[in-house]
Formats: sequence, structure tokens, C-alpha cells
Amino acid sequence: MRWMRSGTAAFRKGLAEVRMRGSADSGKVFAVVAEVIARVRVEGDAALAEYTLRFDGFDPRKKGFAVSRREMDAAWRRVPKALKESLSFAASRIEAFHSHQVQSGYTAGIPGAILGQRVIPVARAGVYVPGGKAAYPSTMLMNAIPARVAGVGEVIAACAAPGGKVPDVVLAAARIAGVTRVYRLGGAQAIAALAFGTKSVPKVDVIAGPGNAYVTEAKRQVYGAVGIDMLAGPSELVVLADGSADATYVAADLLSQAEHDEDAFVALVTDSAALSRKVEAELLRQAKTLPRREIIAASLSHARGFLVRGAKEGYETVNAIAPEHLSIMVKKPWDALGKIRNAGTAFLGPYSPVAVGDYVAGINHTLPTGGAAAYSSPLGVANFLKKTNVVSYKIQALAADAPHVARLAGEEGLVAHARAVLIRIGREA
Repeated sequence: MRWMRSGTAAFRKGLAEVRMRGSADSGKVFAVVAEVIARVRVEGDAALAEYTLRFDGFDPRKKGFAVSRREMDAAWRRVPKALKESLSFAASRIEAFHSHQVQSGYTAGIPGAILGQRVIPVARAGVYVPGGKAAYPSTMLMNAIPARVAGVGEVIAACAAPGGKVPDVVLAAARIAGVTRVYRLGGAQAIAALAFGTKSVPKVDVIAGPGNAYVTEAKRQVYGAVGIDMLAGPSELVVLADGSADATYVAADLLSQAEHDEDAFVALVTDSAALSRKVEAELLRQAKTLPRREIIAASLSHARGFLVRGAKEGYETVNAIAPEHLSIMVKKPWDALGKIRNAGTAFLGPYSPVAVGDYVAGINHTLPTGGAAAYSSPLGVANFLKKTNVVSYKIQALAADAPHVARLAGEEGLVAHARAVLIRIGREA
């Protein structure tokens, strides 16, 4: 972990670099994704099959793009009972939490008119579940359940499937989450198929779910043709700690996010030099016992430590970073939370490890990264809802408002706007 002390040029430079994370754009990634999307949009299943054979090593036209009901049933039988119970437990927590996010429309009348807003779910949602390095049933639950809670009629899942095999536990999670259909498709080609549709894969209205740089870039490029949840990058965690924190817990949380992948970003913000030394020692000790040591070493090679001069500067540093996950391990964590504006999810106190949020607490683990927590929110039910404003005037109300409309429209040079109102009350613009 690279440490920077408050008040130094290194501190300012390091914080500036961290704030720029995720902003670099690879021309190669952009070009590759643009070609994939263009071909899938025009050639449909043929392009999907070619890219899947090239990147995942199987031809979906032979196995079938969609996972069959028979395959789903067989996978369900193979998953151990205890694991199914844990998946169901997590699903119930996620559903309970997200049920509080359901929105209803409203009416807000003015004299002689009814105004309101209608809230309805999109017709079809697509969720993307990555694969390759590991199986991610939690991602299936976290993305599909909010869509179902929102009332989406069809929830389509595209799952990365190297060799054509979607992990049994991911298929079990799909069943528990109420997914309508599962497709063995990964990468940018899966995003393109969901966004534009092919003969085998239906077009969706919203795409949600994390992925690698190619998947994220594909979501960026199809946005507008379809809605997306966010442009999620590598996992992030900032721990805000003072001298009262347990270094063992701090290091354990940092390692839990560092093991995601080599590009994961972790940082410690503290006003205690003693704690910083203890955490460094704990990182070394605990990392030796973990199986993903190479991934962790790569992640920690660009981890940052910010040694601040006090609590106020600690809050300012966290808000500047705007992390995906924030662990607050200080004497009064709730007081500290009141000073934090920018974080995807905050975990308070020594007994709230980030891992509970990843799996069973019920909050969503699809979160804004790369500083986007400064202006955006976790994935939720709202991502799968759309709103329609409603206006219903009576003639008396229209007559009362007409002079204002005509005056404002005239100021903007839009005569037809004024006429559309005045003609209804027997006047001409």
C-alpha cells in the first residue's frame, strides 16, 4: 500500500490520481466493442455465434442460445441443499429490502385540472452475469430480484459461459430470482444482443449488471437504444478508521475487496500512524493464507493509504474519492456518516463487514464506481421503472392559464404553441 501524508505534494497528487480512476478510455476497447455491436445489430445470431465461438469456445447454435428447462432442472438437482437454502435466504433479504423502494404514482391538482405521474415497470429487463474467473450467483440475485419487485414482466439473463457451461449455482439463483429465460452469452456480444435483439434473443428495455471493460464499454455504446443501470468498474473499498479501529478487521475488509480482481481499488484513510503500521502488517499476514494471493498482490500494488491530520480532513478525503464501498471504523461511526456525502454503501462499525452487503444483508451490491457515487445511486427498483406525466385540463382552467402560455410562447417566438391554446377557448394567436 502506497502511503501519503497530509499536507504533502504526494498526498495532493495521489488524491488527484485516485479521483481520475476509471476515466481512462482505451481506444482499442472502444473499437473492438463498436465492431461487435455493429455486426450483431446487422447479422444477428450469425455474429453472436461467431463471437461466442471465438471468445468462449463453443457454438451456441449447436447447444442452443437459451438454457433449456431440462438443463435448469438438472442444475437445480445438482446444487447441494444447504447452498440452495443460503441462496433462498439471501434472496428473501434482497426482496424484503427492495420492496421498500416500490413507487406509486400520484395526482396533484390545480384549480380545474388534474396533474399527476404514472409509474409503471418496463416490459422486459436484461441482466448480465459475468463468469470466467468465478461463478457469481449473488450477481444474478442482486440484479434480477429488483426487476421482479418492480413488476417487470420478463427478466432475461445473459450469463458468460466459457465452454458453453453456465454454472449450476448461477442457474439455481436464476430460478430463485424468478428469471424468465437464461442465455449462455457473454461479453460485448451479449450486451448487443440484449440491446437490439436477434432471432434467438429478445430485445430488452433495460440492461443491468457488471462486467469487464468490454461489457462496460458495450453498455456505454448501446445506451440510448436501451436503458442501462450504470457503468460499473472494478470493485472499490475505502476504510475510514481512527486509532480505535481493530487493524485485523480493517485488513480483512481491504483484502475481501482486493481479491475480486487485479484492478480492484482499496484504500485506507486514517489519522493514526500507529494503525497504518498495524494494518500493513496484518495485510501481509492475512494475505499469505488466502488462495487468490496473486490477484490480491496485484490489487494491493496500487492500493493507497492517506494519513490525514484529523477527522474533518478524513471526511473530505472520503468525499473526494466517492468510493463504491465505505467502511467506517471510528469511535462514533453514525456521527461520521453524517459528514459523508459520497459513497455507494456505507458499513458502520467493527461488526459490519462489506461481505455481508455482498451477499445477505439485503442491500444491493451493484454500486456506482470510479467516483460516480458523487452523483448516482445503487441499483434498485427505480432502475426498472419508468414514469409518465399526466395532464387533464377543463376548459375553465385552460382559459385561466391561456394568457400566460401565450405570453411565454410569444417571448420564445413559438406562435403555434400559443395558437394551440387560444384556439380552444375561441381566440386566435
